[in-house]
Amino acid sequence: MAYILIERDRCKGCQFCVEFCPRNLIKISSSYNKQGYFPAEFDMKNEDQCTGCKTCALMCPDIAIEVYK
Repeated sequence: MAYILIERDRCKGCQFCVEFCPRNLIKISSSYNKQGYFPAEFDMKNEDQCTGCKTCALMCPDIAIEVYK
């Protein structure tokens, strides 16, 4: 089982991770971070579906995502 951590205050909400996640496990938050952006969030209720492919982390221009297997 894999999961990801997204550093909320580093994320600028570009949505690259949302767009490229093959399992659609990332969404944009409805609350903003310290910088005033709506950051990405990992869908914890479906975390068992994450394969740990790391596509989200590779696409992130802000280096705000860590993937754990």
